[in-house]
Amino acid sequence: MVDGNKIAKKVEIADFIAIISNYSAGQIECTSHTFFRLSEAQRKIFNAKTLKDYVINEEPFLVGLQKNQNYAAFYKYEKKNMRIILDVQTTKINIVTFYFIDDKQIPIKFEKPSNYFEE
Repeated sequence: MVDGNKIAKKVEIADFIAIISNYSAGQIECTSHTFFRLSEAQRKIFNAKTLKDYVINEEPFLVGLQKNQNYAAFYKYEKKNMRIILDVQTTKINIVTFYFIDDKQIPIKFEKPSNYFEE
């Protein structure tokens, strides 16, 4: 994993929701990078509206602030785990990318001392 993408600290879910609630759907944008990991079939299911709705309306089960200052929000999608990377700016939120991860890829060590993330 690229060092900047490592989670530096846990963010309380309520705090994350409070931050997101300050933005309208019009202020949440996808970037050219958002969908690059997807096949054509997946692009028919996941589009900008789907992702925006998910960020606005669903509650993540875990949130962390990465070393690069992007938020990593972890959601349940059907029976899968989805990691959405968000660049929260003053006037907008960019959905940088998203992807599905296995249970073993969820950073379960959020409960460990904060220096765990500095490895």
